[in-house]
Amino acid sequence: MKTAIVLLTGAASLIAAPAVAKPKAETVEQRVERVLSASPVIDGHNDLPGEIREGYDLWRKPLDLNADTSALEHKLQTDLPRMKKGHVGAQFWSVYIPATTTGPQAIQDTLEEIDIVHRMVDRYPGQLEMAGTAADIRRIEKAGKIASLIGVEGGHQMAGSGAALRSYYALGARYMTLTHSVNNEWADSATDDPAHNGLTPFGRAVIHEMNRLGMFVDLSHVSAETMRQALATTKAPVIFSHSSARALMDHPRNVPDDVLKLLPANGGVVMVNFYPAFLSPAYRAWNAASDAEQARIKNVYSGQPERRKAATEAWEAANPAPAVPVSVVADHVEHIRKIASVDNIGIGSDFDGINGTSPQGLEGVDKYPALFVELARRGWSDADLAKVSGGNLLRAMERMEQVAASMKNEPPLNATIEQLDKPTP
Repeated sequence: MKTAIVLLTGAASLIAAPAVAKPKAETVEQRVERVLSASPVIDGHNDLPGEIREGYDLWRKPLDLNADTSALEHKLQTDLPRMKKGHVGAQFWSVYIPATTTGPQAIQDTLEEIDIVHRMVDRYPGQLEMAGTAADIRRIEKAGKIASLIGVEGGHQMAGSGAALRSYYALGARYMTLTHSVNNEWADSATDDPAHNGLTPFGRAVIHEMNRLGMFVDLSHVSAETMRQALATTKAPVIFSHSSARALMDHPRNVPDDVLKLLPANGGVVMVNFYPAFLSPAYRAWNAASDAEQARIKNVYSGQPERRKAATEAWEAANPAPAVPVSVVADHVEHIRKIASVDNIGIGSDFDGINGTSPQGLEGVDKYPALFVELARRGWSDADLAKVSGGNLLRAMERMEQVAASMKNEPPLNATIEQLDKPTP
């Protein structure tokens, strides 16, 4: 018996063990696809509604968002197939009007752009759906559609009316940028000379009303002092819907380190912008030189459009724009993590608001994975990638909704600017 066992064992040792295939290692790209499939991108800022207003006459001209819009004569960065390829789960559509438009006209123009968003969603019900809460976003993403929300890109658009602000909220606006490129009556812009040293009393009342409604206070475009005062005033997390880090690119549109340090306590989110002039000092210098040359050419060749065109093309051929790779965007993301935290970062591309100019590899809404691949190669964990893609925004939104629920019995803003900022002696 013992011998038989030995013989059997020996015989078995002569039989080759079946080969067990080792599982293939997951590539970085496959890993990012997996992460973004589970935690889709929430983009804080896309200007397609403005492109539809200007280029397609408020939808009076045809535009097929199921086609490749990058192939159009006037190339766009957004369409529905590319959004799906880029793993977009939710989009804040920017509703922008020029800061020079004020009063009743501002309200009319804003309503017209809000109507563009609603008509867009209605045209593509199988792919888009309006959302108003974090729970809506999660439900719509789970259904395989893109949650659509509205961001009003400037406090001038409420024309000093609390009623207008509430109406925008009722129509789907879930943030308002306090200013745009110039100061308004109650807040200072990043790109204008200070007029109010931040916020006026009416400005602080607007923030209170936004907290009461459940609307993000958006601090992109505002001055650093307005940022600080808004953070001291708000009860809810703020967002920067499309801004980057000022320490890496000293542009007033970006967020300084002292403000970044305030964000962990607030719970807010900086949604990193893809515009090269907000990312790269070399590109900003080139942009300034280009603007100066355009002004010179316009002056020298006044009334001679063909010569202006030739001179512009010659200058651009001799002075190509410096390359801005995806790694530069990742540098801004990592700086915000270093100074604030990984819980305070999101994505705010500014697609179709950056004139077709974007970092190499981030040319349109299908390219978000490239940024996450770069971060993954730098050692970012799956959990942290998911926070940046959309988790942080959802967490901040849920907190904002909790604050609004706690304020539901407070009265709405009915006071005027004159009553709060210019009281009668």
